[in-house]
Amino acid sequence: MTRDRCRARLGIVQVLPLFRHHRSGLPSMAFSSSMTAQPNLASSSSGPLLASANASRFRQTQAASKPAPILDLPALQGASRVLHEQLEKDSRAVPDIGDMISGLPSSESYTVFPDDYRAPFQKRRHIGIPESLWQYYTSTNLATHMGLLPEIDRVWIAIDHNLFLWDYVDGQELSSFVDQPDVITHVALVKPKSGVFIDEITSLLVICTPVTVLLIGVSTTPVPGPNGQTRKEIKLYATDMTIACDVEMSSVVGTPDGRIFMAGSQDGNLYELHYQEKEGWFGKRVQLINHSVGGVQSLLPRIGSSNSEDRITSLVSDSARNCFYSLTARNTISIWRTNGDKHVQHLQTISNIYKAAQDKVPGSPALAPQSFNILALHVIDPCESRSGVQLVAITVNGVRLYFSPSSFGSTYGWSTSAAPGFRNLSLAHVRLPPPNLIHPDEQSTTYRNGPGAYSLGQGQQPATSRPYIITTLEDSCYDLGITIAVQRGDVADTDYLLCIAPDLTQIASLGQVRGPQMQQPPPQYVGHSYSTAPAVANRVPLTERATLVPIPGLTWGIAPVPRSKYSTATSAPANTPAPLITNELATQFSEPARQYIILTNGGLHWVAKRRAVDALKEAIEEFQVEGNAQPLIDLRDSYGRDQTCAMLLAIASGNTFLDPMEQSPLGCMSQVSSELAAVARQAFYDFGERPTWAERVTYGTSEGSGTATFSGRREGLALYFARLVRPFWKVKLTKAGAHGLQELSVPDDILVIAQKNLFALKELLDTNPYLFHSAPGDHTGARSAAANEQEAWKAEQSSVSQLLSLLARSIEAISFLLLLNDHRLGELIAQCEPEVQKLLISLTFEDLITADKGVTASRALVNVIINQQIGQQISVDTISEVLQQRCGSFCSTDDVMLYKAKENVRKAVETHNPMERQTWLGESLRLFMKGARNLEFDKLREICGDYQQLSYAKGAVELPLHCAQAFDTDLQGQEYWVAGCPANDPRAQFWERRKHCYELVLDSLSVFEERCIPGKSSAQSDDPETVRGHAYELAFASEDEMFHSTLYDWLIGRGMADELLEMRPAYLEAHLRREPITVEKFQLLWKFYVKDGQPLRAAEVLAALAESTDFNLSLDTRLEYLTLAVGNAKSHPVSVGGRHETAIAFLTDLEEKLEVAQVQLELYNTLLSRQNEPEVAERFTALSLRLYNITELYQLWAEPLDLPLIKLLIFHVSEHRDESIVRPIWNRIFEEAIEGVEPKVAADRIMARVIPLGQRYYPSESAFPLQHVASLLVRFALAHKGDIPYGWAPRILVQCGVPFPEVWDILHEMYESQVPPFNEQANVQAISSDIAVLLTDWVEEAKRPQSVASRGEFPVFRIDQAVDQYLAELEAGRTETKAAYESIKRQLRRHW
Repeated sequence: MTRDRCRARLGIVQVLPLFRHHRSGLPSMAFSSSMTAQPNLASSSSGPLLASANASRFRQTQAASKPAPILDLPALQGASRVLHEQLEKDSRAVPDIGDMISGLPSSESYTVFPDDYRAPFQKRRHIGIPESLWQYYTSTNLATHMGLLPEIDRVWIAIDHNLFLWDYVDGQELSSFVDQPDVITHVALVKPKSGVFIDEITSLLVICTPVTVLLIGVSTTPVPGPNGQTRKEIKLYATDMTIACDVEMSSVVGTPDGRIFMAGSQDGNLYELHYQEKEGWFGKRVQLINHSVGGVQSLLPRIGSSNSEDRITSLVSDSARNCFYSLTARNTISIWRTNGDKHVQHLQTISNIYKAAQDKVPGSPALAPQSFNILALHVIDPCESRSGVQLVAITVNGVRLYFSPSSFGSTYGWSTSAAPGFRNLSLAHVRLPPPNLIHPDEQSTTYRNGPGAYSLGQGQQPATSRPYIITTLEDSCYDLGITIAVQRGDVADTDYLLCIAPDLTQIASLGQVRGPQMQQPPPQYVGHSYSTAPAVANRVPLTERATLVPIPGLTWGIAPVPRSKYSTATSAPANTPAPLITNELATQFSEPARQYIILTNGGLHWVAKRRAVDALKEAIEEFQVEGNAQPLIDLRDSYGRDQTCAMLLAIASGNTFLDPMEQSPLGCMSQVSSELAAVARQAFYDFGERPTWAERVTYGTSEGSGTATFSGRREGLALYFARLVRPFWKVKLTKAGAHGLQELSVPDDILVIAQKNLFALKELLDTNPYLFHSAPGDHTGARSAAANEQEAWKAEQSSVSQLLSLLARSIEAISFLLLLNDHRLGELIAQCEPEVQKLLISLTFEDLITADKGVTASRALVNVIINQQIGQQISVDTISEVLQQRCGSFCSTDDVMLYKAKENVRKAVETHNPMERQTWLGESLRLFMKGARNLEFDKLREICGDYQQLSYAKGAVELPLHCAQAFDTDLQGQEYWVAGCPANDPRAQFWERRKHCYELVLDSLSVFEERCIPGKSSAQSDDPETVRGHAYELAFASEDEMFHSTLYDWLIGRGMADELLEMRPAYLEAHLRREPITVEKFQLLWKFYVKDGQPLRAAEVLAALAESTDFNLSLDTRLEYLTLAVGNAKSHPVSVGGRHETAIAFLTDLEEKLEVAQVQLELYNTLLSRQNEPEVAERFTALSLRLYNITELYQLWAEPLDLPLIKLLIFHVSEHRDESIVRPIWNRIFEEAIEGVEPKVAADRIMARVIPLGQRYYPSESAFPLQHVASLLVRFALAHKGDIPYGWAPRILVQCGVPFPEVWDILHEMYESQVPPFNEQANVQAISSDIAVLLTDWVEEAKRPQSVASRGEFPVFRIDQAVDQYLAELEAGRTETKAAYESIKRQLRRHW
């Protein structure tokens, strides 16, 4: 590589097209369900496999497992809670390393297997150094150094001044750098500072020689590699950053912010290589800073080096805690933090570590002063220890020293002024090396040791001839709980790898048969007596598996293969349960096995951590080959029933991470043979056992309740399912991306892999439905026990069914998201409504799959996609078919129908052929009606608008009416309406939805109405009158009573009541009678009955209206309604067998009420002038509120207000006779007329009062007592004889309407009576004169041809006789009276 071509400043930025993987449909996988010829794997407590999974049951279950057409969200949420419980269990299953070592000074509990068959680590593959490099390497005697750069998949090999980068993924690819003259001694890869280099440069190679340090820029591009894997293609860029140094540098580390620190090999000082983009006033572009003696030394010539001080031998960076550690030759550890540009802060130095270790394990042979030497420091990641253990130091003889900032442990040495928030580290625990390692030569592949061999605790190891003791480790690495170290072997050209990993069977809570052992004191060494800290109750001690793996060649480097992107793709929110990284049971199905690269002089070796699932797979293979079930049962006992069932499901169904090696980017499915899968299914069934039921009886009742304890099958399913979805389940769907758009927060391929694994699981369960059925022999024993078992099975079946629904929905959800991503998810979200956008940004994957808001959001997104397709004039058939095939629950058949219907509307708009338009519109209406229940109201309104534009009356009227029914399928809205729309009723929302639909119909009618107004017709060819008529016809043809009611109100409001009455549609009468009653409704109702020929009903309505207290009607109006009621009741026809008698009674009642109402009106008018008087005001107002009966009028008004004339009227109307009341009234009338005036004026006033009353009330004795009134008149006349003419009293009575004979009878009676004052002769003679005037008037009246008197029997003879008597008794001086009598006699003779 030449300098010119690689100069970073002039580097050409190459723009590559985004490479997309084409996603075809999901793989089709079928598993043999044949389980024949397999021995029963169960222990004695397990039931046999269900013998006959007959075809009919198989078909039924298959049918049952299909997703229901309507989403059962509560079931999905129930299943999601189950997943959450499993994730919680995973997060708690394995204790934190801090918990296992806290309170214990030391430990050395190990599990060592005597055979490499069960060893926790296995060599997986080996790659030799490329031939061309090997020849160069072996043919020269030049200085050679090499090391690993796993971050870019390279080995660096320096031969003299030549640097080679070997791509070990490709196998033979080599890059070289030969542009500098000095021997290369060390190479490191660090992160660059931001903004200094071009964006392509993602890392820097730091190349150290004895006299210089230089930087080379590195960019990586993922490209397809061999075996479907991805390899990294690198480009090297010259940076022109190099600096001379007079100390050789080693142990280079980088910090997250791009600073580079290193140790001087000769002086052991801490240096920093400081670089910046340009030269400046205050600093060169590249400079070396010595932090051990202050920054000045690097600027001055070097005088000499002080070797007397403790030299730094290695540096380790802790990016998670933003600090780094240094280790010195004298086992002192220092902690540093970067503190501003070019500065570092020394936080703490830990010295006297040997003494601290000795105090924790006095007398241990592993801690001899001459052999105590710390080989390396390793950082403990926070994801491994939540409790804060942060550093482990490994000594050359394998002792591990754990440092923690917690309060336990002692601090030896000193510390500088600590930074804020920093807690000093101290030695917390000493972990001794395994005392019982087996020499690699003695490990046997055929060794079998029965049930106990799976988890030998301390003191249970098999006797070996020579336990192997670790003495001189040369290199080590520590990665997330796993320790790998190398020691020269006792065989030529062979190294031994010491591999140590946590033993989950001993430390985890997995429900296993042998649970985690409780803490025990460390072993006592012979000849050494020392005290130990008391054991902490209920704390699980750290137990690890250890093994030695022989590696040919001499080891140059060890490094963990960087964790797969599948492991680090997502970080779940802080409040969600996440397993510790050491819990490989939780992660083994979502990331590859952990691997370690061992670089030797002969090439590369991969050593893989053997996972539980690998052991289980091998146990199944052994059973298949040899028929030995013991290893399977041992595994079940070691890992627990539920964990084993989860792993068996993975093996039976296949999983992308089943093969322990790294997978290709899209994850190839890894599957076992059909025979092994059958064994896994059998073991899953048998190990799973059966669910149980715990009954709880409530005291004092016969009813009980209980809880189910699920079988291992259900628990295994839930556990495996939860682990497959854990990487994304609680994660937000989207995150902010480029250009302000949202993007998927989880990479595509993570979802694709999860989907493949979920689909494989679903396929297994669909094709083997018996896996969750009970065996016939399971239901035995007493009836109650059988009933309990049935309850347990019922609960289990229900839970499994919910999990299967969630499984199917989750697979579809991933398909849905991938499809959206293909259609540019960010742009789709941007086209949604603002509320939907907010909703989508807040959604998690779980919400999308199980929550109501997820359904809302997904529907909105589908609508946007479809609208996009329609907008681009693309048929929606293709996209809707894809949606239905891949994610049917996110795009139902109903949804598809709606999309097709919209497309038909679009075609109708585009066509110019009227027939075609009607066809398209008709088809669209049919489809809209079929998918009506999923039609949102806003969409419905939009569609109605389209139909109105197209003058399609049928759609504009019938679709909203159909939707009104579809939106209220349970008829809750109808019930609410029928109940009269009560307040605060939850059913109101359903009625509101109906009402909105009805309003759309009315809107359509309005639009069609407007088009009929001249000058407002649209450009449509259809005749507006025809369209309007058709629309009304369809509206009136509806059988929805609630719609009719709404329609009638609307028409009445538009002043079309008369037209409505003429039509008399079916529901009009019911509508007008319906609550709430209004005056307008009743007015229309009585008119309706009149039009309908039902006058009696009209009268009933009018009467009810008149008497109603609900309406604020005037008294005149009430009287008018009563009058109309009487009129209508009278016009009721007489019909045989009809309601004639009832009608007569009703009419009579009405007439009486009318009379009383008239009294009330007169009373009202009487009080009108007095309405402002205090005692009258309230009573006056009350009169207009309602109609009162006659008693109320008398008692509440006439009597209290003392209204004599009203009293008379009331007596008259009620025909109530009470002389004691009526006579005083008349007396008072006369007294008031006479009082304080001349007799003649009094006479006129009497006439003015009495005549109207007499004319009104005669012959009612109740109100007009004739005898009494006549007596009062005559007495007044007698009292004023000289002033009042004769005949005044009788003439008043005649004017009152009293017939002549009655008046004569009354006067004659007075004449004959001797009762005072008629016993005085003067009064008798005055009465005689009155009689003469009366008879004269009578005769004159009788003479007139048409008079009433002439028609009656005129008593000529009687009058003639009486006149004779009167003449005989007349005083001589009364000439006028005598002449009158004589004239009468003459008249009688002449005319009769």
